[in-house]
Amino acid sequence: MKIIYHCFGGSHSSVTAAALHLGLLSKERLPTAQELMALPYYDKTNDDDFGSIHYMGRDEKGNEIYILGKKSLGNRFSHLLMGIAEMLGKEDQIMVVNVMERVNMSMKLGGFTSRRVSMPVLGRPVVIQGTRQAFASLVNMVEVIKIRILDLKQR
Repeated sequence: MKIIYHCFGGSHSSVTAAALHLGLLSKERLPTAQELMALPYYDKTNDDDFGSIHYMGRDEKGNEIYILGKKSLGNRFSHLLMGIAEMLGKEDQIMVVNVMERVNMSMKLGGFTSRRVSMPVLGRPVVIQGTRQAFASLVNMVEVIKIRILDLKQR
């Protein structure tokens, strides 16, 4: 199965969720700023990355994990991707996960300042703090997704 975690910019919440899914971050403790910054794509994307699906890795069950920044398309983007998958007869092989519901104001403000305004010195500490604040919620989301994947595979 291919799992695509998506958020506004594809720089923070989707990267963190994908990293949790892949075991790149421990779900048992808050990541440090250095651990977050060491993740592929964390606070590193630019305008050219919007709409591009980036491979993050393969999980322990063989599922391929991807991230995507889709700006303000919200769940419409999930519907679009799943509609294309259905047209191709692959809807049972793709799961699209909107991570935006787990994003807090610090992540939005810090991500905007760091990536959109190109002021990472100001925005990065704020987005890292916001990511750490949202971490337990992101862990929960990923655990739910892993259970859904198991359930789908057992059908």
